[in-house]
Parts: sequence; structure tokens; C-alpha cells
Amino acid sequence: LKQVFNKDKTFRPKRKFEPGTQRFELHKRAQASLNSGVDLKAAVQLPSGEDQNDWVAVHVVDFFNRINLIYGTICEFCTERTCPVMSGGPKYEYRWQDDMKYKKPTALPAPQYMNLLMDWIEVQINNENIFPTSVGKCEEE
Repeated sequence: LKQVFNKDKTFRPKRKFEPGTQRFELHKRAQASLNSGVDLKAAVQLPSGEDQNDWVAVHVVDFFNRINLIYGTICEFCTERTCPVMSGGPKYEYRWQDDMKYKKPTALPAPQYMNLLMDWIEVQINNENIFPTSVGKCEEE
């Protein structure tokens, strides 16, 4: 277990919503509906009276947390030697570009690609201009 929670690995602890906030309440509602065996289409439908941006943000963060858990279970089996290419089957190869270190699409081993991707997503989720955590702090459209 010590290896799973190593901060230098791709696995990251879940992002949490502060108890008492609107996002925390929306997260609890989303979890309850997803765990109840309800139709998924109905489960992700915007509840009456809720802000669409908050509802989407809750699901994006939840999806990110779930992907982290899944990747955390397989990352030790996918090394630079065993997964030298980030691919989606034999026809698709994913290349990394971030306009900073990688200015052009660059082929990377799958673990390196996934680490960069998860770091990038985490930066986006933590960006208050994209995912504000306080009510009324949304970026104006």
C-alpha cells in the first residue's frame, strides 16, 4: 500500500468537496443516484434549481477521481518497457503537446503520457477560473 500512496506516482488522493458547500451537496446527490441502480441518463440530468456549471464540475471531478483509481491499479504493470507507446489499439497513437515543454505533438511512453495528462487535468480542476469552488465566483461568459 505504501507504493500506491507515493506522491511521486500517478495515483493521487481523491479531490474532496468541502462539507457544507453547494458542491458537496451536489456530489452527495450524484453519488446517491449513481449507487442506487438508477438509469444513468436520469442520474446525470441537472436537478431542478441547480446551476449547470456546478453540476458538470462535480461530475468532472468525480470522473477524474475514478480514472485515478483505475489507473492506480494498473500503473505498475504499464512501464516504459512494457508500454513504450501511448496508443488506442494498433491504429491510434496519442502524442503529447502542451505548448510549454512539448511544443509539437511528441510520442511518449504510456506512463509518461499518463502522468503528464493527469497532472494537466489536475491543474485545470484546481484553476478557480475554470472550476470555482465558491458560489458566485464563476468566470463571466
